[in-house]
Amino acid sequence: MKYGYFNDNEKEYVITNPKTPYPWINYLGTQDYLSLVSNTAGGYSFYKDARLRRLTRYRYNNTPIDNEGRYYYIKDGDTIWNPGWKPTKTKLDNYECRHGLGYTKIIGEKNNISSEVTFFVPRDFNGEVHKMVIKNNSDSVKNLKIFSYIEFCFWNASDDMLNFQRNLSTGEVEVDNSVIYHKTEYRERRNHYSFFSVNKNIAGFDTDKHAFLGLYNDVDSPDVVNDGKATNSKANGWSPIASHYIELELKPNEETDLIFILGYVENDQKNKFNKDGSINKDKAKKMCEKFDTLEKTNSALNELKNFWENLLSKFNISSGDENLDRMVNIWNQYQCMITFNLSRSASYFESGIGRGMGFRDSNQDIIGFVHQIPENARERLIDIAKTQFKDGGCYHQYQPLTKKGNSDIGGDFNDDPLWLIFATIAYLKETKDFTLLEEIIPFDDSDNNHKMLDHLKASFYHVLNNRGPHGLPLIGRADWNDCLNLNCYSENPDESFQTTTNSEGKTAESVLIAAMFVYIGKDYKELLDYLDLNDQAKEIQKHIENMEKAIVKDGFDGDWFLRAYDSNGDKVGSKENDEGKIYIETQGFCVMANIGKELGLASKALKSVKKYLDTEYGIVLLNPPYSKYRLNLGEVSSYPPGYKENAGIFCHNNPWVIMAETNEGMGDEAFEHYKKIAPSYSEDISDIHKTEPYVYSQMIAGKDAKTHGEAKNSWLTGTASWNFVAITQSILGIKPYYDGLIIDPCIPKNISKYTVNRMFRGSKYVIEIHNPKNVCSGVKKINVNGKNIDGNKIVIDQNTKNTKKVYNVKVELG
Repeated sequence: MKYGYFNDNEKEYVITNPKTPYPWINYLGTQDYLSLVSNTAGGYSFYKDARLRRLTRYRYNNTPIDNEGRYYYIKDGDTIWNPGWKPTKTKLDNYECRHGLGYTKIIGEKNNISSEVTFFVPRDFNGEVHKMVIKNNSDSVKNLKIFSYIEFCFWNASDDMLNFQRNLSTGEVEVDNSVIYHKTEYRERRNHYSFFSVNKNIAGFDTDKHAFLGLYNDVDSPDVVNDGKATNSKANGWSPIASHYIELELKPNEETDLIFILGYVENDQKNKFNKDGSINKDKAKKMCEKFDTLEKTNSALNELKNFWENLLSKFNISSGDENLDRMVNIWNQYQCMITFNLSRSASYFESGIGRGMGFRDSNQDIIGFVHQIPENARERLIDIAKTQFKDGGCYHQYQPLTKKGNSDIGGDFNDDPLWLIFATIAYLKETKDFTLLEEIIPFDDSDNNHKMLDHLKASFYHVLNNRGPHGLPLIGRADWNDCLNLNCYSENPDESFQTTTNSEGKTAESVLIAAMFVYIGKDYKELLDYLDLNDQAKEIQKHIENMEKAIVKDGFDGDWFLRAYDSNGDKVGSKENDEGKIYIETQGFCVMANIGKELGLASKALKSVKKYLDTEYGIVLLNPPYSKYRLNLGEVSSYPPGYKENAGIFCHNNPWVIMAETNEGMGDEAFEHYKKIAPSYSEDISDIHKTEPYVYSQMIAGKDAKTHGEAKNSWLTGTASWNFVAITQSILGIKPYYDGLIIDPCIPKNISKYTVNRMFRGSKYVIEIHNPKNVCSGVKKINVNGKNIDGNKIVIDQNTKNTKKVYNVKVELG
């Protein structure tokens, strides 16, 4: 069942039924101010950090779901309704939610009144704008009453839900004409406040939640709206809100606009107050003036649309398959940018309170957006490297506001360091900006005399210096699979699976980290050769070869690659196990790294994936699932069979198998696996899939689950970046390299032609791929601007003065 449709021309997903299977959301903001908004106007906003600088309150797991947000109540006589249906849930004559790139437009109609509210965060602006256009479509005069509503947060979103004896006594507001200021704690340690404004004179206001709602009411039936009159309440303690009361008279076919702004302001510590003791409102007033007319607001919205158009112009495809084209051209790239902004910190599944930015997460996200904004990727790499230790270890997370490592979690997730090499090389292949390697970047626990190249070396040798009995890397607390906790025995439900380390940690080994060491190590060695650091490269090559031998000897189980050795030295992911016999991660990464390829190990591993792990909705993480809790394995065995890491379809690592299959020339199989988890291909089964049909989810319930095919944890997932690389580089075959573009497709036989437009280092490459013999792979010839070239690499002419050229490339497979 569908709940809407794709509008590819406008780059929107249009929701026509507000009762989606789960709230379908969008993200607003591209810089410091960020917001989540659902199809019924739910969600919340924050500046940089969803824990420390949250502007609006949101209650997870609420009943009914997705209560609280940015609500506009329209009272038309005795009828009260919302453009987004919630919270009153009054039946609308027409409803649409149009999620676009960086904006959401919600349109509601009731009794010949139409209301269109567009939510967006302008570029270079620390606030969100709500453009409301109301029209009277009737043949009589309408007298309407409009009530806005948001609930302010007590700033620290974690403390907000814990320390009521303090928080319910600290709320403070100021009201100045049509602007409501939230200044809780501003008079003490804070130099920041928020405000909610409208560009019209108001007939009243409310800032106290209980006065607005009534003590025993919910947001679906506020006293003030029912009564049709504001109380002009001033919050003192308790729960501050902001509500404007506006009276409108609209003649037949007349329309008017209201511009609301929810903003964040920081003042200099010495300039916090006016002489009368009120807060300094100068910056807030300038922000309000910036969007006080429809013309100014529309101009900013157009600027935002142009920003996204420019970003998406860096890579697009025309294939004739509308699902493929819209994923590659619009939604996958858009999601990659959102995950860059937020890592895994704030979604409808991540509360924004605990995780911050992940070290491995942020590194992997880079591969999905580096072609769009390489300068931001460079900055992010530097931030990440600063949270690394001199021995190559690192903090597992850091906070986006302070950019400091999260000491509550610490480190010892032993795959983390390798991802820094991986992401840095992806950046270098896209930009050839080797100045990054010379950038002075201090280690967290050391002085400033270290370059990025030192960080890469420390990362590589951290793995090498921490190996177990089989010569394989020690896993530490966990590797990429945070739930495989081989050194964290936890029998107490009050403990953390991942940080309750009570094993010496000198035995449990990860075959996945070993495979990553080989796969990423080969790129690292290649980089060193490219930099003429040949002696270092030879040393690296020796270590890679030794690791490959160790994997072939002790990391292969006859028909597939092992997953690990536990702290007792027993195999994990082996035919010797009664459950969890085979895992997906090592099959993908070992084949990607070409480990044992000449021995036929890759072929055997992929056949085992097909036999044991594949399903109609994607590849499950392991099989068979764990039916009971395994103390030696940790959290992976704590989930019910078929969910999350316990045999769920963990979408993040499906692309590893896709890329592995392209390594083996299996274009048909790779594309089939791509389609199974690409959300637009699942739009028709949204009632099963549940989450948004325009973005990837972290997990889809596996074949052993009661709800096979149901997705969870949408938006903030490494699936976005990995799937973009899998489809654009491994399947479509357009790969950046230090001195040019490599063309190496591995496609389904039935694709006869497609065209890719790729911006690369200031030039545009229009690449036509022709497949006249219906093969999966193999480049027969390449013609660039009318001239045939040798091989399958388009080498950039470093001597050309005109860098902004157009290269017309014709590729024939065969």
